[in-house]
Amino acid sequence: MSRAELVADLADSLHDVAEIFAGEDGADFGRHLDVAALDMARVRPRTLLGSVTLVAEQCIYAAPPDIAAFKSSLWGMARAPRPWEKEWTGPLPDAQLVIAGDVRELHLSPAPTSHQIGSLGAIYRFYYFAAYRVAEDAAHTTVTKEDRGLLLLRAQAEAMRELAMRNTTKPVAMRDGISGGARNGTPTYLFQALMAEFESRIR
Repeated sequence: MSRAELVADLADSLHDVAEIFAGEDGADFGRHLDVAALDMARVRPRTLLGSVTLVAEQCIYAAPPDIAAFKSSLWGMARAPRPWEKEWTGPLPDAQLVIAGDVRELHLSPAPTSHQIGSLGAIYRFYYFAAYRVAEDAAHTTVTKEDRGLLLLRAQAEAMRELAMRNTTKPVAMRDGISGGARNGTPTYLFQALMAEFESRIR
């Protein structure tokens, strides 16, 4: 699923409401999809395997660009000596993800020692939670086909949330589809209803 395909699907699913969003080249719908993809990481966590090459006494390393949160370390878990053993190399470092703008870093504290690297290896492997991506190229979109409907549902909710905010200064006329009468606060109602459905599908 490419970004363009998902933008088209989202616009079609919103029917007449889609006309309210005036972003060029589907920019508004793209924003809704990006928010939905961000929330997908909360409800459908993606666990990936990462690695960095350790340097003695160095505590800062480049993290994977798609990392959302650190999960757990694999380094030394299988064969690290215990504190009561004479081969003990000292406490293993704790990892923390640090994000500064677009830069993602993995901070290890305390920094690994040369003794630890010599004993446990220089490749620090770890599990991490990865963010979802809606890419221009379908091959690089990380939302699965099975979760396409869930992504679009969350994007629809985001569109309604924006309409509800817009409604505070510029009324949005939407009709209930049954009597044809206008319903005050419909975007807010639909946002709540769509989010409730989103959460219920996850469960």
